[in-house]
Amino acid sequence: MANKSANVSVRVAPEIKQQAEAVLEKLGLPVSVLIDTLYRQIIYTGGVPYPLTVPKLPTRDTMSENDFDAMMEQGYSQAVAGEGMELDAAFGELRKGIEHGIQG
Repeated sequence: MANKSANVSVRVAPEIKQQAEAVLEKLGLPVSVLIDTLYRQIIYTGGVPYPLTVPKLPTRDTMSENDFDAMMEQGYSQAVAGEGMELDAAFGELRKGIEHGIQG
């Protein structure tokens, strides 16, 4: 008799696992169903079913000296004017954006 299922073992960072499973729980989607669906989509599409790309964010290496100086000047001016936010609040906003991107 053929096996009706197979095990898949992976290692991921604990915080990544926890965050992903929290999202899946909100969706009512067991991890095993997600992995099965992903594997089926890989077979169906003949590859990874979503783009694997690096966001095109500006880096120091891709910026001209003038662009970099202007960005730094803007950041300094905002800091002097008290337009910044506390570190915890900034990371909270980033988390909201990531969660929105996952859910949206």
